[in-house]
Amino acid sequence: MRYRDAGNVHMDFHGATNTTIRYIANKFGVDAMKMIFFKTGRDVYRSIREGLQKGDTSELLEHWNYYLGREKAKFRIVSKDDEIVLRIDECPAVRHVRKLGLELSPHFCEQTDSLNKGICSGTGFEIITVKTGEASCIQTLRRIKNDTK
Repeated sequence: MRYRDAGNVHMDFHGATNTTIRYIANKFGVDAMKMIFFKTGRDVYRSIREGLQKGDTSELLEHWNYYLGREKAKFRIVSKDDEIVLRIDECPAVRHVRKLGLELSPHFCEQTDSLNKGICSGTGFEIITVKTGEASCIQTLRRIKNDTK
């Protein structure tokens, strides 16, 4: 997997990300923030996107498992039918921002949605994210079904 960090886990990154999201959304607007994360997903996570273009979900799944496990998230991944469902019961990023005593940006979770859209761009897949609480969500990876009517 291309994106495997080693060494210490630097959870304060989430505090910096929260502050950056707040700044960009306030200074340039939420659409600019979404575009930054979309481009990050599309360009920085290119090898995951290229795998999805070939129908290979393995690198995305390895990425989810590795980073969520590394940050001690409460999560599970279940494959069913034509979908892969990632259920995060406690997001480690939100948990850490709270631990730092920072106010969580109202746009904090939109980074995940925009990043996922970038990762899936042009692949024939989509990831639908549904927030189930302030620190929990369900992300469903599935093939986009073409409407041929």
